[in-house]
Amino acid sequence: MGWLKLWLPAIGWAGVISWASTDAFSATHTSGFILPILHWLFPHASAETLDWLHLCIRKAGHFAEYFVFSLFLLRALRGEHRGWQLRWAIAALAIAAGYSVLDEFHQSFVLSRAASPWDSLIDTSGAATAQVALWLWFWFHARRLPDAPDHATPRAHD
Repeated sequence: MGWLKLWLPAIGWAGVISWASTDAFSATHTSGFILPILHWLFPHASAETLDWLHLCIRKAGHFAEYFVFSLFLLRALRGEHRGWQLRWAIAALAIAAGYSVLDEFHQSFVLSRAASPWDSLIDTSGAATAQVALWLWFWFHARRLPDAPDHATPRAHD
């Protein structure tokens, strides 16, 4: 598998993250389509409740986009190798966390956005959760298949 084929999903997703950091995805703009849906789902909810739900959805978006980014990064970092290794997970997490900091820095220059270390923490939590989920997935499948090859078992070192 070529370098580009391995890294293209991660690079493409980094582009999606950067696009989501623009004015188009500011709270002002997302409220235009999220709040009507929330109002339809919860017609008796107060404006404060709907705003709080909007905020929760936006923060869940941070978590989810970095969860996916971390999966793509691990795929790229492991290359042709199979299984899960701690060094790949740490590298994927470090890249995702670093990109999150750069993304927040970028948002500090967008008038309708604000940089937040809390958002970066949410992003990094999403990336870390992805790595834990992958480890559990490989661990579970290695235990279910007793004759699984050694590369299917997650390893903490290498």
